[in-house]
Amino acid sequence: MGVTVKAQLKRYTFTESKMGSPFTIIMYCTDSLQAVELAGKSYKLVDSFNNIFSDYSNSSELMKLNATAGTTASPVKVSPALLEILLVSKNASDKSKGSFDITTGPLVKLWRSARKTKQLPTKEKIAAAKNLTGFKNVVIDPVDKKASLLKQGMSLDLGGIAKGWIAQKIIDFLRTQNVAHALADAGGDIAMSAAPEGTKGWTIGVNIPERREELLDQSLLLQNKAVATSGDVFQYVEKDGKRYSHIVDPQTGYGVTFQRNVTVIANDGATADWLATACSILPVKKAKKLALKMNAELLIAENKKDKIIFYATKGFAQYWKPQRQ
Repeated sequence: MGVTVKAQLKRYTFTESKMGSPFTIIMYCTDSLQAVELAGKSYKLVDSFNNIFSDYSNSSELMKLNATAGTTASPVKVSPALLEILLVSKNASDKSKGSFDITTGPLVKLWRSARKTKQLPTKEKIAAAKNLTGFKNVVIDPVDKKASLLKQGMSLDLGGIAKGWIAQKIIDFLRTQNVAHALADAGGDIAMSAAPEGTKGWTIGVNIPERREELLDQSLLLQNKAVATSGDVFQYVEKDGKRYSHIVDPQTGYGVTFQRNVTVIANDGATADWLATACSILPVKKAKKLALKMNAELLIAENKKDKIIFYATKGFAQYWKPQRQ
């Protein structure tokens, strides 16, 4: 009687530059040819989504939709991917009571320019840009797969959700290819499937606020989850001793001024991504409440007078792994 030998799974890691940052895919396969082929297909998928969602390329589907804002009487046909992310974003806006809002494109542009010129936008410019925001000015038709932006000058910005959404899609694709152990890291927005064999989970480091290269002593141990961290301390503009972050509060039109790192563990990449943005804006109590409403766990590390204060949902602790395990 023959003995069946189970093929040994090996770890393969790939990194390519996508969407302005490194996009890393780790997968466990039985042979390198399969791994290389699947990585190639995965990166093609990333490119196809980026061609839809990018706000840096005028040829992207999103930018073409933005260009029709307020100028056409009939809604525009949208691809299944764009329709899906618009509906997820609308739901995120509703759940976060507007703290996460993809219609802040005009405000994002203002603050991008402010970081380059080191000049704060004027109150008048902020008010004018704010006037072009809000989901009340977006019509989404899921049946006919159409969308329209009602005000001229409006623009959607998917920067707070697209990377997490795409990372999740890569994990979903690899599952269809019988890859049970994989991780996709889209520049810090991470989605993953089951833990590598013989381990209790994927080990994920968390940054110390204000220090991009330094990690907290503990790491996260996760599987079949997604994690996102928001709070790039190097993207801000300073005026009169106040730092205005690249994360714009849709309610005020201004970049948030507290120095905070927000880490969210959620069941899928899109949720982790948008929650990390929303919880960077909301007061701590409301941020914790929102995370729990979305079946997610939250850690906020806030820099107050050169001292780091931590706030977390109760369930977050179960994912911490001591430094030496």
